[in-house]
Amino acid sequence: MTASSRKPGKTPNKPRAPKPPATTTASTADPRAWRVLWSSTFAFTICFAIWMMFAILGIPLKTQLGLTDTEFGLIAATPVLSGSLARVPLGIYTDRFGGRIVFLLTMLVTVIPLWLLAYATQFWQFIVLGLLVGLSGACFSVGTPYVARWFPKEQQGFAMGIFGAGNSGTALTKFVAPVMIVTAGTWTIVPKVYSIAMLVTAALFWITSATNPAHRVENPPTFASQLSVMKDRRAWRYSQYYSVVFGGYVGLALWLPHYYVSHYGFHIEQAALLAACFSLPGGVLRAIGGWLSDRFGAQKTTWAVMWTVLACFFFLSYPDTALTVQSSFGPLAFNIAVSPTVFTVLMFTVGIAMAIGKASVFKFVSDEYTGNIGAVSGVVGLAGGIAGFALPILFGLLADLTGVSSSCFMLLFGATAVSLIWMHFSFRAHGPAVLPRASV
Repeated sequence: MTASSRKPGKTPNKPRAPKPPATTTASTADPRAWRVLWSSTFAFTICFAIWMMFAILGIPLKTQLGLTDTEFGLIAATPVLSGSLARVPLGIYTDRFGGRIVFLLTMLVTVIPLWLLAYATQFWQFIVLGLLVGLSGACFSVGTPYVARWFPKEQQGFAMGIFGAGNSGTALTKFVAPVMIVTAGTWTIVPKVYSIAMLVTAALFWITSATNPAHRVENPPTFASQLSVMKDRRAWRYSQYYSVVFGGYVGLALWLPHYYVSHYGFHIEQAALLAACFSLPGGVLRAIGGWLSDRFGAQKTTWAVMWTVLACFFFLSYPDTALTVQSSFGPLAFNIAVSPTVFTVLMFTVGIAMAIGKASVFKFVSDEYTGNIGAVSGVVGLAGGIAGFALPILFGLLADLTGVSSSCFMLLFGATAVSLIWMHFSFRAHGPAVLPRASV
């Protein structure tokens, strides 16, 4: 049809433009993405192993320095404090300068304090050096955005799940550190070896990782703006949940070797091996928690996690009891105690549940916060880290005050119950989507 023959009032059909090919980000096309992921995961595993180092070192130090349980908890938890507080500012620096350089510098800063730990002899020296060594734990907030930006959105969860499996570094410490102590006959070998390992890890990371200037954020949020999300009640709620599943994980990972030694009388290498039955699944199964949360939803998954943990803590809380019942046949004596085997099975179950819960809580965050997920994640992670610092100290304080070693699980039982009650009243409007049918 010619232009003169077209009917008035009708416009010609414009030829449809060919659909442009799907744009590929630098992350999908860049072959360096997987190399960055594996090098970052390895580095984070070593950093987390060092962050949890005092779970093992604290046992000989308790004897050498004559520490109370409270002082032991303080030495064990001090690195967790600095590592938690540094997460938010290091996350901001990662946005501004790039993850590769911030990750490298954070690792290098800990090398000298690690070496000096071998020559520390007084309580305050371990506290000061522990604060510096604790910066290794802040690498989580550096590596998470660094890794995620190399992948497209549909692969970021999987990539961050692999990176988060570096939490299993705490199990690595429990396998390696006791062997070094027994072989060398002194605990001082551990910080020296870890200092060299950190230096080598930093060099390998720099060689195998990469930098993409496009990943930098021009105007990253300030520390004050990140904390401003605490005005949202949901952020408080998710911080409480994370203080149980992550803070409880860190606190127990630091406390369990000592618990096996003091309560059951195991040697340090046996205690560390059994404690690893809790730490290992709590680190490597986090990706499964993400998959379950995607499939069943964050509410159902977290609800199931909290009930599982609560049930285990109920049995773990029960102290060793000698009970005498007066019967018509005379007094009947009963001894009630959790055997080492049952204790380890229960802790293994708690470790699996906490691994799933760590992922499901962040599924809440990713579902409900789109524009400021980084800020909320930083605050929730900070809350979990602060809980991980406070719990070993509270565990020691309760043990010193009551003389009951299982009092640490009584505290965790109460904290978990608070989370369940909060969940019930927060999500009861959703009905059976959250709660079991019998409780609606």
